[in-house]
Amino acid sequence: MDYLEINKKLWDKRTTVHYSSDFYNVEGFLRGESSLNTIELDLLGNIKGKKILHLQCHFGMDTISLSRIGAEVTGVDFSRKSITKAKELAKKTGNNTRFVECDIYKLPQVLDEKFDLIFTSYGVIGWLPDMNRWASVIKHLIKPSGKLVLVEFHPVIWMFSYDFKKVEFNYSDVEPIVEELEGTYTDGGKELKNKSVSWNHGLSTVINALIVNGLKISSFQEYNYSPYNCFENTLEISLNRFQIKGLEGKIPMVYSLTATF
Repeated sequence: MDYLEINKKLWDKRTTVHYSSDFYNVEGFLRGESSLNTIELDLLGNIKGKKILHLQCHFGMDTISLSRIGAEVTGVDFSRKSITKAKELAKKTGNNTRFVECDIYKLPQVLDEKFDLIFTSYGVIGWLPDMNRWASVIKHLIKPSGKLVLVEFHPVIWMFSYDFKKVEFNYSDVEPIVEELEGTYTDGGKELKNKSVSWNHGLSTVINALIVNGLKISSFQEYNYSPYNCFENTLEISLNRFQIKGLEGKIPMVYSLTATF
């Protein structure tokens, strides 16, 4: 099973729908709005003049948002459609953000440079089968004393069925989850039907992969809300803070960590 080709087809199709969705609000972004959330902005701190690598950047809104606040940013994604759209978006915004089409695991063969900060967020690592290989790529590309910022949906979320009525999946599993998906997490795209291959990675899997590869965990936090309304049966408890109806405040929905090398 070629998980890369399966998932590339999925994300190429999703990109077209996502780009025109209200969820991503590209029109607002072109007017100057940032796509970054308070969670990651607080962890990133002052990035003016920093050289940043943004992994799994989709069509580049967060990447360009980082550039707008003074960083020199390279965004990477394996979806050709996403990178094409990202480059179009950078041109429309008059931004010099660099975008690279590449599988994360092959990045050390493509980028012969080091970065002050590596950033990746929200729905990213579940598309990668091996956290140790992921961490080794980060180790290869980060400068000495450089910083990793990861913000990700909590593995507890991925245990539930899509309607959050039952626990359906393992907390952490080395076996791939192969599904036939309909639609996507944004508005629009109900006609989309695609196979997907993903993995659930427990917290210890992620954290230990970083430690084994020489990174030192400097902060770890859990949040009982999502800044995105991308799940079923949600309630907006305050502005841009969403929880699952019936599970309000009872489960973690997002976690963040920073690590240094």
